[in-house]
Amino acid sequence: MKILVGISRIIVGVLFIISGLIKLNDPVGFSFKLKDYFAPEVLNLGFLVPYALLIAIFLVIIEVLLGVALLLGYLKKLTLWSLLLMIVFFTFLTFYSAYFNKVTDCGCFGDAIKLTPWESFSKDIVLLVLILILFIGRKYIQPFFTKGTRSILIFATFVACLGIIYYVLLHLPIIDFRPYKIGANIKEGMTIPENAPGPIYEYKWKFNVNGEEKIITTTGDYPKVDGELISTDTEMIQEGYTPPIHDFTMERDGEDYTAQFLDEENLVVIIAYSLGNTEKDGYIPIKEVTDKALKNGYNVIGLSASSQEMTEALVEEYKLNFKFYFCDETTLKTIVRSNPGILELDNGTIKQKLHWNDALKLQLPVVENAKPKLDFSLKQRLDSIVVLDQKYRLLMQARSLEERKKLGEKMGLTEAEYSGDLSQMQLVLDSVNMVFVEKYFIQKGYPGKSVVGEESSLVAWNVLQHNPDKIPLYLPLVKRAADAGEIPKTSAAMMEDRYLMMEGKPQIYGTQGMSYDDARGSFIWPIENPETVNERRKEAGFDETIEVYSKILFGDDFVYKPRTMEQINQQ
Repeated sequence: MKILVGISRIIVGVLFIISGLIKLNDPVGFSFKLKDYFAPEVLNLGFLVPYALLIAIFLVIIEVLLGVALLLGYLKKLTLWSLLLMIVFFTFLTFYSAYFNKVTDCGCFGDAIKLTPWESFSKDIVLLVLILILFIGRKYIQPFFTKGTRSILIFATFVACLGIIYYVLLHLPIIDFRPYKIGANIKEGMTIPENAPGPIYEYKWKFNVNGEEKIITTTGDYPKVDGELISTDTEMIQEGYTPPIHDFTMERDGEDYTAQFLDEENLVVIIAYSLGNTEKDGYIPIKEVTDKALKNGYNVIGLSASSQEMTEALVEEYKLNFKFYFCDETTLKTIVRSNPGILELDNGTIKQKLHWNDALKLQLPVVENAKPKLDFSLKQRLDSIVVLDQKYRLLMQARSLEERKKLGEKMGLTEAEYSGDLSQMQLVLDSVNMVFVEKYFIQKGYPGKSVVGEESSLVAWNVLQHNPDKIPLYLPLVKRAADAGEIPKTSAAMMEDRYLMMEGKPQIYGTQGMSYDDARGSFIWPIENPETVNERRKEAGFDETIEVYSKILFGDDFVYKPRTMEQINQQ
């Protein structure tokens, strides 16, 4: 019995210490797991969710202290009772999770060792048996060292645990066991090997054979039975290979940019999985390092599970010079235990990963053949102009006075503003915006993406569109900017078509249409050489043919028919 107790003492003590230290290395990750257990569909302990991190820290420190105390023989009675109560609680928890399939990973060993729910329950049963052996043979548990030395070692362990907790909360886990550790390639982590095992299903075929029901079980093949098939039940009995990274996406406006960004050589990614509880102080150093990254030739994006409305508000509040894309919240929490956090990617490989507290430690050498330095002061001014450019136009789209009032109040406008002559007020703003943009045109040319970034490169184009009397003067400038890749060629094509229409001439690309309430109806403005317009549209970068584009303008029932200037002038 003495030997059995000694072996059990070592196994239980070491397992508790290892399990505690792994979770001590990543208490934030353990708190996420506790939140899973606290969820309404599991234990329904929602009131504990705000305290999940504190509970996680308390449990992991206790776990380590109990393991050390058991090995030292410190406060034997208290230690054994604490071990028993803890293992009984976790045995119940893992059984509940496994039986009802509520939480698929108990988090017992963090991300270092993944256990299925039933494996976790089996592990706890073994520990429960070993702890019961310790209870029965507790007289054989002899302490090591003197009482004072044991107390000092326990206190030193407690202080060490606090030190580790303090460090990893202000930085990142000391050891990263996740598939997103530094050096890992996200593209490779998402790949399924050619010979990877697939899932195995069990099929239960119910037949009517001579008036009797007969069930035949196979793993896929249709059974050879002389009878009428009544029903089939399918159950997965073994899961197939699941790649370590399987929920990673970069999406915006319904488009998936994952492949594009994972192929970039110099990409900085700011991760803010939830803006509802993000650390706002983190965006001050993040703005500094992302501005530097852009100047040094890096592309910068954000990833968040929050709404686009929230991310755009954050960008505006902190004057960030990048935009956010959507990714699953659980995935983002797995990538970095910081909200916000920072990644540097090179063709999908994680080169650097930092807590926002360490943002200024981000190493960003200048990229050879980097893009020209962005003018952030100009960009901020243009981004402000965007707001003014749409200020009253949004109100003019309101379908009723009540809707206009609600929208105006939401925008912080006075009653005089949202109930006044919106068209006239917008004309004044458009004129003011044009003064600034025209001055820049004259002094430095068109402020394209190499100057203010891709997102702000069309601000000046929009301002010019809303001041049509200036289009003839600056259309050549816009076309040069498009030829230089500073703005999309489609934008220059649209402005050229608009200019030609205003001059009463046929357009080139078919981007302009007209609608009347009388017999003239809706039509595409006459096009020069309409038989080859789709070729020109394709060369300019338009995805749709003129036939498809006209339906976008006027509805699915619209049928495009080319008109001539003579026909227009006769109407």
